[in-house]
Amino acid sequence: MSSHSLGGRLQRLFLTGLLTLLPIWLTWIVVKFVFVLLSDISTPWVVPLAQRLSAAFPALGWVNVASVQATVAMVATIVLILAVGWLARRVVGQRMLAWLEALVRRIPLANIIYSSARKLLDILQTKPDGTQRVVLIDFPHAEMKSVGFVTRVIREQGTGRELAAVYVPTTPNPTSGYLEIVPLEKVTPTDWTVDQAMSFIISGGAVAPDTIPFEPAARVAPTAG
Repeated sequence: MSSHSLGGRLQRLFLTGLLTLLPIWLTWIVVKFVFVLLSDISTPWVVPLAQRLSAAFPALGWVNVASVQATVAMVATIVLILAVGWLARRVVGQRMLAWLEALVRRIPLANIIYSSARKLLDILQTKPDGTQRVVLIDFPHAEMKSVGFVTRVIREQGTGRELAAVYVPTTPNPTSGYLEIVPLEKVTPTDWTVDQAMSFIISGGAVAPDTIPFEPAARVAPTAG
């Protein structure tokens, strides 16, 4: 009896500890992903600069520590992003960005990637016309739903049926995902904003409203009355 009691206590303690650490673990994964992403952008020039500083000033040898370089690279990237945001609101910055965009558009492969990414971001930042931006679709099968973003509505050749191009991001990294073409009548609209949907995706569903639609209005069976 005591062994069973001890085993039950250990199981309850394990589950309690696991549920306590799970949000912390998920937060760590997201923060680590963002940290590494931001650090990698500036690392190519931060590392050589740190090596030169330590060679010129031996007292600054601590700048060669990998964690220090990663932190400096992340801060440098954040400063760069803030600077670009500040410039983008100024006439000079807008002219520089226009010149850079014109340059990128002349590069064959870069032109396709940049134009596609630019259009996707512009779409997500604007309100849709007639179709809710954040929706649910049957994915990966009819008994399951995935959160997606309607990027545009097209028509089926021949029948003229409306089809929605839906981008379904993955968790916890929404920068990768799937593109699905779904009949508009099978799309479940929501009243979520893009920010709410992103919070839901990145948090693995932990940050979510209390209620959510699951079936398109046309497919919900009427209640008996």
